[in-house]
Amino acid sequence: MREYCLIVEGAYLSETEAEHALRDPFIEDWVEQTGHFKIHNMNEIQVTAGVTLGSLGVVMLDERLFEIASADAAHPLTELKAKGVAEALKRQDMFDAVEVKPRDEAEELIQDESSPDSESE
Repeated sequence: MREYCLIVEGAYLSETEAEHALRDPFIEDWVEQTGHFKIHNMNEIQVTAGVTLGSLGVVMLDERLFEIASADAAHPLTELKAKGVAEALKRQDMFDAVEVKPRDEAEELIQDESSPDSESE
């Protein structure tokens, strides 16, 4: 099975800021629905079918560019789940751009961009 991720752009200066941008709207919705939030609720808050907020991790790839992927190796994002997460993020409107990519292609893209020889090739 191929693993997918989201490549997102946003005006965030760190992984922590981007992680808050990812999580805050879902946590706010949870609090509106339940009246409270505890950290263990991260694994109960559904971003899309089969994907909980606590299962997602954020990695800064470049300035304003981040990867959102499953932090649980036993449960990688499928294409369908990644597209569901992308739609949820677009509805929350916390990132300027959201794109679904196979994780291996996303890693190759980042390596190509960060390679010092990439401009001369």
